[in-house]
Amino acid sequence: MQNGTSRVTIHMAASLDGFVARRDGRVDWIETSDTFERGETMTPEFVEAFLKTIDCYVMGSRTYETALDFESKGLGWAYGDKPTFVLTHRTLPKTRSTIEFYSGDLVRLVNERLKPQFRSIWFVGGGEVSASCVRLGLADEVRYSILPIVIGSGVAFFQGLDRDVALHLLEATAYKSGMVELRYEVRKG
Repeated sequence: MQNGTSRVTIHMAASLDGFVARRDGRVDWIETSDTFERGETMTPEFVEAFLKTIDCYVMGSRTYETALDFESKGLGWAYGDKPTFVLTHRTLPKTRSTIEFYSGDLVRLVNERLKPQFRSIWFVGGGEVSASCVRLGLADEVRYSILPIVIGSGVAFFQGLDRDVALHLLEATAYKSGMVELRYEVRKG
């Protein structure tokens, strides 16, 4: 972490078999749930308090388009009023003032712009963006929310990762919905 204050987290909700979307980009399976009685309860108050700990989001263009689609269906904008950086070379609609489109060097964005300004930086999709973040040594931790479903094929959590990345398990939490969240520290060096 630069100056010991900023932390870069990669977070994705994915199927048990490691896919963040179907091959065509659909995430219709994401609202699946099960019942696990011994699991933790994820109350709206817990979620609200947790989201307050995140300072900014970084995502790819397809994740942004998925978020816009959710919003158009009445499901709201999941990222609140936090600054959101969308990595893209395409022209996309800017629906709020907190959105910034970026097409430059990812290392420069994180190290020169985000780390000096934000303490908790969350990469939230997609698979290529997550792989780039890890490959470039930018990630400090990975949070993997595993949903209780297997979809067989699709866009991998770390699409096109070209090497092994060692992780250290920090936390594992099972929820009543059947989702399991794993929190790993990325081993550096």
